[in-house]
Amino acid sequence: MEKLRRIAKPISHFVILAFLWLGVQLPAAHAGIVGTETLVSSEQAQQDRAHILKLLERKDVQEQLVAYGVDAEQAKARVNSLTDTEMRSLAGQLDQLPAGGDSVVGILFAIFIILLITDILGLTNIFPFVKHRR
Repeated sequence: MEKLRRIAKPISHFVILAFLWLGVQLPAAHAGIVGTETLVSSEQAQQDRAHILKLLERKDVQEQLVAYGVDAEQAKARVNSLTDTEMRSLAGQLDQLPAGGDSVVGILFAIFIILLITDILGLTNIFPFVKHRR
């Protein structure tokens, strides 16, 4: 029995130190409940983003962007950088536009206004006619 205690004492010290070391090294895990609304909202934003990017791929839309002086790649990059809320707002505006030829002009006008606002706010530098505050 005495021999077992002599062997167990250094092992128990080693195990205690190992658990203390692991407790310091491992970050605390955090868990939370993700609501259904959050998941649906995120999924809807991804679908809206894909829909808008698909619209920007159309040749007539790209021609109108060029007519407004906007590079199509910059417009796609800006659409990709929109937040979910901004994307939902833009998609909502697109859904309210009438179908047909007017919708292309409406889409381009909406994109132009969004890019102009972001340019005025200093978030982008697309339009040379917008003067930025320094």
